[in-house]
Amino acid sequence: MSLVSGLLVAGAIVTAGPAAADGTPRNSGGATATIGGLKTYGTAVLRTGDGQEQRLPAGLFEMFVDGGGTLQTYCVDVQNPTQKDAKYQETPWSGTSLGANKDAGKIRWILQNSYPQVNDLAALAGKAGTKGLTEEEAATGTQVAIWRYSDAADVTALDPEAEKLADYLEKSARSLAEPAASLTLDPAAVSGRPGERLGPVTVHTNADAVTVTPPSDGTADGVRVVDADGEAVTSAGDGGELYFEVPEDAADGTAELTVQASTTVPVGRAFASETRSQTQILAGSSESTVSATATAHWAGKGAIPALSAEKNCAEGGLDITAANQGDKPFVFELMGITYTIDTGETRTVTIPLQEDQAYDFTIEGPNGFAKQFRGVLDCRTETAADADGDSVQTLSEPSPATVGGNAATASDTDLAETGSSGATPLIGGVAIGLVVIGGAVVILLRKRNP
Repeated sequence: MSLVSGLLVAGAIVTAGPAAADGTPRNSGGATATIGGLKTYGTAVLRTGDGQEQRLPAGLFEMFVDGGGTLQTYCVDVQNPTQKDAKYQETPWSGTSLGANKDAGKIRWILQNSYPQVNDLAALAGKAGTKGLTEEEAATGTQVAIWRYSDAADVTALDPEAEKLADYLEKSARSLAEPAASLTLDPAAVSGRPGERLGPVTVHTNADAVTVTPPSDGTADGVRVVDADGEAVTSAGDGGELYFEVPEDAADGTAELTVQASTTVPVGRAFASETRSQTQILAGSSESTVSATATAHWAGKGAIPALSAEKNCAEGGLDITAANQGDKPFVFELMGITYTIDTGETRTVTIPLQEDQAYDFTIEGPNGFAKQFRGVLDCRTETAADADGDSVQTLSEPSPATVGGNAATASDTDLAETGSSGATPLIGGVAIGLVVIGGAVVILLRKRNP
């Protein structure tokens, strides 16, 4: 039976054992970016369930794409902190709170029919019935309208013109479908025997073409990326099919290919962070670098698994897709449940997790196979009832210190993002204590069917 090492812990990631061969999270596809802070914004008033009113900044964030490019985003989690310099990954709606939100399509309509997609502010003001709109008022009104659908928040814009825009957008919104990813590879993992072409791995992108980087790992000597005819591939377009060509005399091993392109990311794509920084939704994109990876595993005999994972917020867990191209069943156990993937079978199983639960586990198989999965399940927006009363940064308070940064000065308004907490230093100290305590705690997980 295959082994699974690692722990699932609420609040802290526990490192898996040394068997982990996949120690860093892989790019699931699309753009990866670092948040830079609020750039164009005004003031909103949030009313909580206990009747309190809180003022907070509302508007457009700026993000910087790895490899080049910038993004403009609004947030979809008003009560959650925005962590300074947090890393974000382009993510399907299903992996965020938008996946279970019946109004997510209306948020996309708002994005496509307001600022900055509509940069003719006179025309936008005419539709909204305002006297006129500045960029700050337009960004504020748009964010307020989004929060009403993303968080079901009782929120208004302090500026009357921005409030009129928010009301217009909320009332006019119609549901639109989720936009396609800027770049993905499907499937993200394949397997087979030496001497075969493993695949196909299909490219899905809105770019004109992607460049293909072949495997460079030392265990992948002689492995090539080819098309269905066995011709070497260095570039591909949307719908292109890629194969790993493994030499017949290759020792059991794994390889990874990377594809990369420069394109604009579609408006409405979600961006999520493993640090639980506020989930963002794309409002505008420059030409940006996007990338995706796929892995291959081969062996001469026995079970030959291929594993990939994706968060499933509708089911409250992690979807693990397992394929087996070997001559024996692939059997593994996770959270007390045994899964058997028969020869030639591909199956997706859902591993149930609790909200905000960190996970880090490695599934090990025969022939030295090991695949690590880690992250945090963050599927719900934080409501006022969940918050501690200080989680929304008000404009009358000094900006707090954020994770990885110093306290903001009065002029450093980028750090006064929605959700920032004046209790951050205390929370950080408590978190360190919990990590220490966690080392001595055994967590018993009740067995559940997927």
